[in-house]
Amino acid sequence: MNTASPRPQRLVIGISGASGAIYGVRLLELLRDTPIETHLVVSKSALITLSHETGLSWSQLKPMATVCYSNQDIGAAVASGSFKTMGMIVAPCSVRTMSEIASGVTSTLLTRAADVILKERRRLVLMVRETPLHRNHLRTMTELAELGAIIAPPVPAFYAKPASLAEMVDHTLGRVLDLLDIELGVVRRWRETPEDLPTLDEVEMTIRER
Repeated sequence: MNTASPRPQRLVIGISGASGAIYGVRLLELLRDTPIETHLVVSKSALITLSHETGLSWSQLKPMATVCYSNQDIGAAVASGSFKTMGMIVAPCSVRTMSEIASGVTSTLLTRAADVILKERRRLVLMVRETPLHRNHLRTMTELAELGAIIAPPVPAFYAKPASLAEMVDHTLGRVLDLLDIELGVVRRWRETPEDLPTLDEVEMTIRER
């Protein structure tokens, strides 16, 4: 008889110092009322970005997660491959964080946790937030992709016709959660509501009118 227990529904969430702290905050909000445990690690620079972009402090962010860790706590549960998780999302992911993960020389819990996800062959999604990209950025992304990471820059989907920045953020995060087979109903999927989408004739007419 197979008595193996199912993998716990735990997701590691990393927030680094890149612009776009709202992605990490909103991700925690979306997952808060689900059975999924969120295990949060935030870099020091992320706290600065968080305060500047959202007005939130660390004390306000902590209650949004199931478990929080200090970025200096290299002995935390998420630093070990024996601690089973669904994977990890870094939202947003700075170039420095991306580069440290790619090198394997991890100096913080955030990058160590990501390295663990890679070595255990779990799903690692990096919402890299930088533009334009130079050659080394692209090479680092390629190296990470070859290691098994998924590079998912927060690119808006205009076909969904977002009416607000909040809708744009939710759609982007919904597509990221798709990568871990997590469905929260925040994605307006292409052609699932065809009545809301223009026909080819309507598109051609609009082009002619312009």
